[in-house]
This record gives sequence, C-alpha cells and structure tokens, in this order.
Amino acid sequence: MIDRTALWVVIIGLGLGSFFLRFVFTGLVGNKQMPAWLLRHLRYTAVAILPALVAPQVIWPSATGGQFDLPRVTAAAVTLGVGLVTKNVLAAILSGAAALYGMLYLVG
Repeated sequence: MIDRTALWVVIIGLGLGSFFLRFVFTGLVGNKQMPAWLLRHLRYTAVAILPALVAPQVIWPSATGGQFDLPRVTAAAVTLGVGLVTKNVLAAILSGAAALYGMLYLVG
C-alpha cells in the first residue's frame, strides 16, 4: 500500500503537470495563430486518448492478473467494429460496454 503522503504528492504533481501542459497551449499561445501542420496533428489527440486509456485494460487486465480475458477482448472487438461501421463514438462505447457486461455474465 502506498503512503498517503506520497499518494497526495503524486496526485497534486500530476494535476499541476496537467494544468501547465494545458496552460502552455491556451495561456501562452492563446491568441497566436498556430501553424496548419500543428492544428492538423492536434485533431488526432482526442482520437488517441480513449484507446490509450483502454488498451492496457484489454491487453494486461489487472482483474485477471494480466492473463488473457475473453470478455474484455470481445468487448474491445465489438467496440472497434461498431466504431468503424457506424462512425459513432457513443454507439461504439455503449455497444462495447454491453458486450463486456454480457460476456462477463455469460462467462461468469
């Protein structure tokens, strides 16, 4: 178990780091025109965040000690498939959640 003081130091440090990273773009660069190549690359940031958060839980699920887990892989495949077919993020997320809970119910 992590010490409470160390935990809060890490949480506050990550919060400050996140704030300063955002401040650089909004506060310091705020009114300046950004180059077109940077704006094009920034459009993909939001698309990359969700898979980056989900991928470790699919590949190395902590619930199973890092072992292969059929419900999570199935939910990821369903989410990817629905997202590619419908181009609808909300439909993909909801169908993936339904697939995960359905598979957890079936597999036990």
